[in-house]
Amino acid sequence: TRLMLHSKAQTSVLQLAAERGAVEDIELEEVMLTGFRNVRCVESGGPEPGVGCAGRGIIAAINFLEENGAYQDVDFVSYDVLGDVVCGGFAMPIREGKA
Repeated sequence: TRLMLHSKAQTSVLQLAAERGAVEDIELEEVMLTGFRNVRCVESGGPEPGVGCAGRGIIAAINFLEENGAYQDVDFVSYDVLGDVVCGGFAMPIREGKA
């Protein structure tokens, strides 16, 4: 993501939701940045290591994006997730048909 954004720092959906109190208090424009070749980037974020379920955070972020029209007028959607995490929670988006 940082390469796409030319190393710009990006606030994650869950980080902003924690600061504001709820994901409903976030505007899409606050978390979606446009990078190289107009690729739109959003960072979902996650819990501190050993605390909570990253899969639930991903579901919350994807639901937020769906509800706010982030998937409209796009040709392709790609998800970049950690591959070395032994958390069954990463299967949640697949089970819900999100990925």
